[in-house]
Amino acid sequence: MSIPVLTIDGPSGAGKGTVSRAVAKSLDWNYLDSGSIYRSLAIAVLEKQTDIEDVDAVVAIAQAMQLAFECGDELVVKLGGVDITSKLATETTGNTASIIAVYPEVRAVLLQKQRDFKQLPGLVADGRDMGTVVFTEAANKVYLTASAKERGSRRYKQLKEKGIDANLELITKEIEARDQRDQQRATAPLKKAEGALYIDSSDMSIEQVIEEVINLVQ
Repeated sequence: MSIPVLTIDGPSGAGKGTVSRAVAKSLDWNYLDSGSIYRSLAIAVLEKQTDIEDVDAVVAIAQAMQLAFECGDELVVKLGGVDITSKLATETTGNTASIIAVYPEVRAVLLQKQRDFKQLPGLVADGRDMGTVVFTEAANKVYLTASAKERGSRRYKQLKEKGIDANLELITKEIEARDQRDQQRATAPLKKAEGALYIDSSDMSIEQVIEEVINLVQ
């Protein structure tokens, strides 16, 4: 029996996580947040004070990493049994994850960990290369994006609501730099998968996006 997979790819801040979790909950499917896998590795690397340019050391940490997702109303990510959810969204974690995600050796180790999430009754996989690399056979694929200005504004609002001091202009510039890095990397660059539904959420509500994605699957 084939296991259905829905991939939702797109740049940082496009709303992939919120949409993917809501769709997974609605369909009662398993959920994979691939960005959290790379960000969790980034946290492990930073905690061990490892040189992020030492590829062998980063690979060793990736191989030993014990990661668990707990999906309720909010996603809880545990690294070695410790809740690291609050550290996932920091700019330092995000930028470190974007750098180590470039290494083919690291991607190879984490690729199988991601594919292991494909279990019945189905999987919603959220990331940057879910439809193009990890689950190329997926019947349903979405590419979800929004303008860098809109994504920067959303990120700024999120941080402010959490009481974190933030600079809108700096956040937008970092998002643009990350987009460029992700789109130009040699291994698994960020791009729309062939046959994927393209959604620009700049002027859409989250509810509208969720409805469009569920309609695609059904």
